[in-house]
Amino acid sequence: MEDQVPVEEKIRRLITNLNDPSIDIRHQAVKALGEIGEPATSPLIEILAGAKNNDHRWYAAVALSGIGAPAVTPLISAIRVHPEKEFRRFAAAALGNIGMPAIEPILDAMSDDDREMRGFLSLALCRIGKPAVEPLTRRLNDADEIIRSCATLTLWQMGETGLPSMVDKLKEKE
Repeated sequence: MEDQVPVEEKIRRLITNLNDPSIDIRHQAVKALGEIGEPATSPLIEILAGAKNNDHRWYAAVALSGIGAPAVTPLISAIRVHPEKEFRRFAAAALGNIGMPAIEPILDAMSDDDREMRGFLSLALCRIGKPAVEPLTRRLNDADEIIRSCATLTLWQMGETGLPSMVDKLKEKE
């Protein structure tokens, strides 16, 4: 019977469950939304943007990260149009949890004029950690000065994870 329910209705019900008092029901909803995939992306971004509290934002962000690669471009686009810091913080956390599929799109988006957006994207790369180091290091030679600067600052911000790569790149130039 549940298989006959339209996917939009399933998504709506699962999103409602993100506010359920039972943590088990919230976790089940997060998992199911991730399994639905791309069709749940836009509704989850809307919930993330309109959430009244960080708990609701958190569960929406975790569900988005469970969707993976199909959520990357919509999340980056949403960060561009939603200037609210809490939205951006949780959207960046979702991107960071998506990991490898988000790295290059995040780096490309760092050419944006919005400094705050670039900062949140940098945090997403820091959350990704070691897998982002090599792509960031490659971008130290990018033609776009903003991307070069963001790559440098992000590697610096990564500390022990990113600094050796940056130092090696500098040694190559000598």
